[in-house]
Amino acid sequence: MKLSVLIPVYNEVRTIDEILRLVTRVEIEKEVIVVDDGSADGTREILKRWDGRHGVRVIVHPRNLGKGRAVRTAMAEARGEMLVIQDADLEYDPAEYPVLLRPIEAGRADVVYGSRFFGSSERRVQFFWHTVGNRLLTLISNVFTNLNLTDMATCYKAFHARVVPALDLESKRFGVDAEFTVKVARGGFRIFEVPISYFGRSMAEGKKIRLKDGFSALGALVKHSLAPRPAKRMRAAPAGSEAAAPDSAAGERPA
Repeated sequence: MKLSVLIPVYNEVRTIDEILRLVTRVEIEKEVIVVDDGSADGTREILKRWDGRHGVRVIVHPRNLGKGRAVRTAMAEARGEMLVIQDADLEYDPAEYPVLLRPIEAGRADVVYGSRFFGSSERRVQFFWHTVGNRLLTLISNVFTNLNLTDMATCYKAFHARVVPALDLESKRFGVDAEFTVKVARGGFRIFEVPISYFGRSMAEGKKIRLKDGFSALGALVKHSLAPRPAKRMRAAPAGSEAAAPDSAAGERPA
């Protein structure tokens, strides 16, 4: 199954070249869709050299619209049967794509979360309160969704293309992880977790997450959990089937 790697980018001049080298080196049939979200630090100039090479396509937002909007743009362009979200920093290792994709390829899962707190093989020791915040958000997410995830806010979310119509992402910024989780839970999709390595960077190294982003994620959890369920939605289908099965009110799945 072909993979679409979705990479939202904003001001990552120090890491974008290396992460693209690592992604393109992975021996999986794939396309790489990079969305430059209004970078102004030289990232865009580096991306011009990558565009059209090694399966990389670059899409440019003229101004910064946020990670969620960049993910949505990339998702709309994806043509693979499987998709994975990849941050443009070096915190997550693309060599672990096979671990993420295995439950989908085996027909067991529709969505796979790469958990930083689920027995990962290697993890850089960093900030206590950042970890507490992640675990608290995951706990609140589990209360709303009735899931038992260990890492809701992980970047690494892999999913089958059949999941995409159920997402219809609205979050512009870091609330996208919470919105994604609520919608795949509501959609009845089969969700797995696998352990991944994590090499978190410091603020001095360019980490962008702040306390306000935690509140943004919390707001997205509440908003999308309490929102009315759509009248037309797709039921999860076995990963080996060609299309999701429609609910009685859903009609045909759009092409």
